[in-house]
Amino acid sequence: MIVSCAQMLEGERVAFARGVSAADLMEEAARGIFEAIRQFHPQPGTAVLYLGKGNNAGDALVVGRLMLDSGWKVLARPVGEVAEFKELPAKHWQVISDRVPIVADLSPLYREPGALVLVDGILGIGASPSPLKGAYAAAVGEMNALRRARHAFTVAIDLPSGLNPTADAPSESACVEADLTVTVAHAKDVLLADGATKWVGRLAIAPLAELESIHTEETARVITSRDLLPELPCRSFDFHKGQAGRVGIVAGSRGFVGAALLTATAALRGGAGLITLYVMEEDYSIFAAQAPLEVMVKPVADYLEVLANKHDALAIGPGLGKESQERILEIIQLSEAPMVLDADALNMLAEGHLDLLKTLKAPALLTPHPGEMQRLTKGGAHVHAGATRREQAEKMSVAFPGTTWLLKGSRTVIATQDQATSFNTTGQPGMATGGMGDVLTGLCAALMGQGLSLHEGACLGAWLSGRSAERAMLAGQSAESLSPGDVLAHLGEAFTDLKRGVF
Repeated sequence: MIVSCAQMLEGERVAFARGVSAADLMEEAARGIFEAIRQFHPQPGTAVLYLGKGNNAGDALVVGRLMLDSGWKVLARPVGEVAEFKELPAKHWQVISDRVPIVADLSPLYREPGALVLVDGILGIGASPSPLKGAYAAAVGEMNALRRARHAFTVAIDLPSGLNPTADAPSESACVEADLTVTVAHAKDVLLADGATKWVGRLAIAPLAELESIHTEETARVITSRDLLPELPCRSFDFHKGQAGRVGIVAGSRGFVGAALLTATAALRGGAGLITLYVMEEDYSIFAAQAPLEVMVKPVADYLEVLANKHDALAIGPGLGKESQERILEIIQLSEAPMVLDADALNMLAEGHLDLLKTLKAPALLTPHPGEMQRLTKGGAHVHAGATRREQAEKMSVAFPGTTWLLKGSRTVIATQDQATSFNTTGQPGMATGGMGDVLTGLCAALMGQGLSLHEGACLGAWLSGRSAERAMLAGQSAESLSPGDVLAHLGEAFTDLKRGVF
C-alpha cells in the first residue's frame, strides 16, 4: 500500500486516540530501521546521528541505542541544542548521552577507518514543505558533502530531510541524498515520484503492526519479500525438471553472443528445469562452445522452428539484431507460450509494428529501458508527453490488453491492466552497465515458466536481480566493478533472502 504523508499522519492520530503509545511505536519503528541498516552493514562501524528536534530525532536516537548495543561507535550531530529536543527524543537522549559524544569537528571522520553511516533524523513526514534554510540547510549540505567525499552510507528515516512531503517532485535546494530510506509502516507517495529517486535511494519499509490498517484504495504498491514469497512455488520432495518449466530463448547473433548467454544463464539460476537456446545454424558453433553445460543449444535454419517445440515460457530479443525481424515478429504473434520481450524484440515492435501486440495468442511481458520506452511511445498515440513512468506503464498496459510492462530503471515500475501497479526498490547503482537487462529477461522467463503470472514473475524477477546485486556488494564487490556475472553468482543468496523475509 502507498499512502500520502497526510494519510500517514492521520493514521498515527487515530492510533494515538485509541490508546496506542507513541513511545511503543517509536521503539518498534526504530527496531525495523536498525534491521534494515544491518542488512546493508552487518558489521559494526561508525555512525553519526544527525538530529532535529522532533520524533524523527527520537527514532534516530533509538536506532543509535541499538547500534551501540551491537558494537557500533555512535556520534551525535544535533542541528540545534539538545535542550530543544521534544519530550520523546529528550528521553532517549538521556538514555545514551553518556555513551554518545556530540561531534563538533568532522575532520576526523574523513580519516575514520571502516564503515561510516550517517543517520538522517532531522525532519520527518510532518515537516513544513518550505525549502530548508539556516542550520537545517547547512546540516543537509554537510551530510551530502561527507557522503560524497568519504563515500559514507546515508540512511534517511521515513523520508530524506528536505524532501517536500506534499509535492510530486522534490526541491533540490537542500535535500539529503540518501543511499537508503527506511520508511515506516507504508511507502509514501512522494518517495516514489520520478524525481525523488536520487534523494531516496534504496527504499525499505519498516513494518509497524499498529498502523497497517490505514484505509485507502490500493492502486499501487512497493513490492516486498513478504508480498512475493507466497508467489514462489514451494517445491515438493518429488519435484522434477518438467515441473520447473521449459524455457526457450531466442537471442544472440554474431557479435552479440554475451546477451544470449547471460539470458540463458539467468534462466538456469532462476530455477528453470529445461532451457533451450535457439540460434541460427551458421552461428551454432560459436554459441555451443560458450553456453553453460546445462543449456541446450539448438541450431535452426528458420526461427519459426521454435514454434514446433513445447515451451512454458519464451524469452525473445537480447542480442538478436535486426536481420530476422520478419520471423521474430511472427514468433511473437503466433507463440502460445507466455513471452518476455526485450532489447531487439522491442526495437522491432517500435518500427511500426506495435499494434501486433493487439493480436497475440499468448500474454507478453515487455521490459524496456527508458530509451526503448521512448521509441515504443514515439508519436504519443498511447502516452502523452510528460507522462510519469507510472503513467507510461499503466497506459501501455491498458492500450494492449494481455501485456505487462516492466519499465527498467533505478525505480522499476511494473503495470498490468486491472492490477495494482508495482514498484521495485531493490538494486544498486553499480547495475548501470550493459547486460543487466539480459539477466532480468532470463530470470523473468524462468519464473513464468514455473507458473507465475506475468505480473508476479516480473515483480519477483526485478526484486531478485536487485537483491542479488546488493548481495554482491555485501560480499565485497564495488559499484564500479559490479557486473552481470556478479548478479548471476549471487542469485541463490537472493532467493534465500526472499525466504528469510529481508526488507
